[in-house]
Amino acid sequence: MKLTGRSLSTLLDYSVDEIKYILTQAHKVKMEKMNNIFPKRLANKNIALIFEKSSTRTRSAFTVAAFDEGAHPEFLNKNDIHFGKKESTKDTARVLGRMYDGIMFRGFKQDTLNDLIQYSQVPVWNALTDDHHPTQAFADIMTLQERFGDLQGKKLVYLGDAANNVAHSLMIIACKMGMHFVICSPKSRRPADDIIIQCEKIIKETGAKLEFLTDPKCAVKHADCLYTDVWISMGEENNPDCKERIEILKPYQINQQLIHATDKDSTLFLHCLPAVKGLEVTEEVFESKNSAVFDQAENRMHTIKAIMLATLT
Repeated sequence: MKLTGRSLSTLLDYSVDEIKYILTQAHKVKMEKMNNIFPKRLANKNIALIFEKSSTRTRSAFTVAAFDEGAHPEFLNKNDIHFGKKESTKDTARVLGRMYDGIMFRGFKQDTLNDLIQYSQVPVWNALTDDHHPTQAFADIMTLQERFGDLQGKKLVYLGDAANNVAHSLMIIACKMGMHFVICSPKSRRPADDIIIQCEKIIKETGAKLEFLTDPKCAVKHADCLYTDVWISMGEENNPDCKERIEILKPYQINQQLIHATDKDSTLFLHCLPAVKGLEVTEEVFESKNSAVFDQAENRMHTIKAIMLATLT
């Protein structure tokens, strides 16, 4: 499958077959790494890593994945370059596109990412914007495949604040994989309407099921996986509505009682991390046998490697 030269803005850009191809490659490169096989397929490639927002998993995953394949990753903090200050995004993109083979962007506005894609003329990968987080969703699905194999019809329940980038990307990829995807949140914290409309079109083709519920115990019944994210995202800490948001989200905490309400011992717990234990999830669940959050974190590296290989070679 030819994906060379493609950027990754959102998962809406990629077909079901393209998503499955990248996931297949992710499993392959994970096995290679486990067996100390490093083919260096990105030798002499240079990767720009632009960070407006701080990171642990994303920076580490891109850096190690690039080194494993023989590429050179260059960390570019927003305070280190003229990006968006003395120089427009358009001009920065045209400069970087002449020097680097690929660009990773982790920041705020989707429009900034799209400008990088339009003007750099090299593959640009969305490592998080306010609207989408596709590299996280790839790792989430890879983790589920490792536990359950074929995901058609598997029930994935996302609880808590669903008006965010993680919920958007997870909803898209779950629908494309034919899953039974449930958003369980207050009505005021549901995903953006335009993305819901896109997902309603997808499920007609894939046989997926999409539900929006408000009762956690009802939502999680027979769930194969429970997923949550922080209730206050990076950059929102000083918003005046934070205290009110936490209050309305308290019933959606993933705790042991909610795990029991699934009626399944095998229900998986996932979280994109970092977690605020005691808010969206309890320490007990986070450290339980149901939790696969560190497998999920590791899989960021393997899926990112697969994305870079697919689009650069």
